[in-house]
Amino acid sequence: MTALFDPFTIRDVTLPSRVWMAPMCQYSAPVTGEPVDWHVQHYGARATGGPGLILVEATGVSPEGRISHADLGIWSDAQVAGHRRLTALMVEQGVVPGIQLAHAGRKGGTAQEFAGGRVLTPEEGGWQVVAPSAVAFDGTRPVPHALTTGEIAGVVADFAAAARRALDAGYQVIEVHAAHGYLLHEFLSPVSNVRDDEWGGSFEHRTRLVREVVAAVRAEIGPGLPLFVRVSATDWIEPAGWTADDTVRLAPLLRDAGADLIHVSTGGNVPDATIPIGPGYQVSFATRIRTETGVPTAAVGVITDPRQAERIVAEGQADAVALGRQLLVDPFWPRRAAHELGVKHPLPPQYARGERALLA
Repeated sequence: MTALFDPFTIRDVTLPSRVWMAPMCQYSAPVTGEPVDWHVQHYGARATGGPGLILVEATGVSPEGRISHADLGIWSDAQVAGHRRLTALMVEQGVVPGIQLAHAGRKGGTAQEFAGGRVLTPEEGGWQVVAPSAVAFDGTRPVPHALTTGEIAGVVADFAAAARRALDAGYQVIEVHAAHGYLLHEFLSPVSNVRDDEWGGSFEHRTRLVREVVAAVRAEIGPGLPLFVRVSATDWIEPAGWTADDTVRLAPLLRDAGADLIHVSTGGNVPDATIPIGPGYQVSFATRIRTETGVPTAAVGVITDPRQAERIVAEGQADAVALGRQLLVDPFWPRRAAHELGVKHPLPPQYARGERALLA
């Protein structure tokens, strides 16, 4: 066995490998937010490809928590049945189903990314975006409404209710989205959070919302299921914004609140950051968190080669790797990687006739 294809047990759930599918928005839901046939075929194909875990894309915990008007949602009981279609497909293929719960904050209310991502007017279905402070993301975005203390409590309640629905839908891993410039990240960073109350200012106050959300979600899902938090380890404008040092300081606090693993990405909170994108460019942040705090991590970001992925896990740089765009273009990457690393990971019997072509 290789390290990459070793099982990984977190609480009561065993993930069959360390190759996971990262959340990637499809921007293909109706305005009512439930999964449709596109999502069934998309996630079904990736489940057939053989990752150990699939994390379903950023799913809005409230209507105003969506990035676009075509995002998935889990703010209503009426959406649960559609999610059950996805989890059933994954379980049938031996894949653990997970979901990322999200609130877009000041980056919401847009058209789909592939339609240009422009801000929608109210007549087009747009909405008033919210944030910790009345600070726009950039010059093209509206100034958000600064959440009141009561509205912040409502956000925590929305995440908890969404987690309860996710359990009902059959998800076995829950991930809280606190990265990429969305609401929880906006509270963390002093660039976007300029409050002077108990929700802003000091590190303790800026991290309060994500800690309360994690604790509330843990209370809903109970002690048996894994709870991840996705973070942007840096705003890439150090020392002014959220920094790698801040993330290392936050990780054990999230563990204390009930999180089991930190899914480590970077950036997204400022429009003008200079990011040195290249193979494995975010892995070092996952390594630092794991090494300095003992909190398990998943690494993501331009991980495309099986031996590269194997080294990351085998050398203890991270506990798992999460693939994104690579799985968009090659759903069978996990099975190809297993073959290259000498691990038996056969195709489903319906596809057995294609094994030779897959492994060529």
